[in-house]
Amino acid sequence: MYLADRSAPAGAQGAPDRVPGRTPSVAPAVLALGTVSLITDVSSEMVTAVLPLYLIAGLGLSPLGFGALDGVYNGVSALVQLTGGHLADRVRNHKLIAGIGYGLSAVCKPLLLFAHGLGPVGTVLALERTGKGLRTAPRDALISLSTPAAAQGRAFGVHRAMDTTGALLGPLAAFLILSVAVDGYDAVFGVSACVAALGVVVLILFVPGTAGSPGSGSGRTGAGAADGPAAGAGAGPAAGAGPQAARPVGVREALALLRLPRLRALAGCAALLGLTTVSDAFVYLLLQRRTGIADQWFALLPLGTAAVFLLLAVPAGALADRIGRRSVFLTGHALLLAGYGLLLWAPDWPALPFLVLALHGMFYAATDGVLPAAVGAVVPRELRATGLALVGTGQALARFGCSMAFGAAWTFWGTGPALAAAAAGLLCSAAVAAFVLRPPDPSRRPRGSRGTPR
Repeated sequence: MYLADRSAPAGAQGAPDRVPGRTPSVAPAVLALGTVSLITDVSSEMVTAVLPLYLIAGLGLSPLGFGALDGVYNGVSALVQLTGGHLADRVRNHKLIAGIGYGLSAVCKPLLLFAHGLGPVGTVLALERTGKGLRTAPRDALISLSTPAAAQGRAFGVHRAMDTTGALLGPLAAFLILSVAVDGYDAVFGVSACVAALGVVVLILFVPGTAGSPGSGSGRTGAGAADGPAAGAGAGPAAGAGPQAARPVGVREALALLRLPRLRALAGCAALLGLTTVSDAFVYLLLQRRTGIADQWFALLPLGTAAVFLLLAVPAGALADRIGRRSVFLTGHALLLAGYGLLLWAPDWPALPFLVLALHGMFYAATDGVLPAAVGAVVPRELRATGLALVGTGQALARFGCSMAFGAAWTFWGTGPALAAAAAGLLCSAAVAAFVLRPPDPSRRPRGSRGTPR
């Protein structure tokens, strides 16, 4: 039970995952999906950048109310993500389910123009997050199925870098619109809707309907192969077949994924760490209050995180493929803990905002693409979207709980004690994850198992 330190153990059967002496190229499907994510993230982050101030300063919500709404914003996506992943595997059309999700999110953007209270805004955000939940697992499955196992971290890093380019441009666009428009918030929501529609058009025209994979055609190759037939969940003959040859996936096969020890370890650790990962919106609000950043500059704070993420996502993914995903994943959470420490105890340095945002971006670069790459290495291809959804759902639900708890702690205890509790929890969670995801002892490796994890 470890974080798939090496995706392709020596001796695994099937086509080789990499050509000796050559770096695997990024599949066209990955680039097309990255473009869709870039455009969609411009739209989404325009709204996300202004939403905290809009709700707290504009609508007068308390931190507790905002924590509840932020929890809904993320929790609904988590609940729907599992459905989206299973539907994509069942109908064997990942593009269709992803397209429905992107379309629903695009339709919800203009509805924010007419929502002016907690109830209406919460409803619109819940519908928008429903779209995100539907698209996330099918999109990541398309990336995983189009990429050789040994290059999964790099492929997800490229996608996340393109996605983050949109996350960088979105707040900048919101800042520019707010600085020139009379009805600033409404203008942001209107432009966001137009950009989201463009993303759906690009998906329809340029993303292939099926994922061919020169090096990941078998769900039995890679790190998942060592689990053996007894692992269940798609370990039969269809596991190595193409998507058209695989039989329809039922609920029973999906639930059998939980019998995979490595998948259980990944899902459990992702959820545990999510319980102590303070949401981005709260991090930016804490940074503003800690440093006294003026309101008009608030929408630019996500740019710092996005810029660092953009620079490091591909190198971090490639490093994870080379030295081990467990090490990179845990290092990312250590960097996040350092950011919490700076917010709590650092003196009022002029560089403090830049340091916190840099650590925040490094955390995402080391974790956001590395986790799905690790999941893709242990789940059979015909259940890839479902496996990704299982881990993503657990993590998102945990972050939903963290948003609720942190909002309540802020309201009743204040910012300092609330963040100190989150930091202590993250330290304990990371220690547990380091133990659970540790590499297995070679001396206790079952006789006859293939490969030696590194």
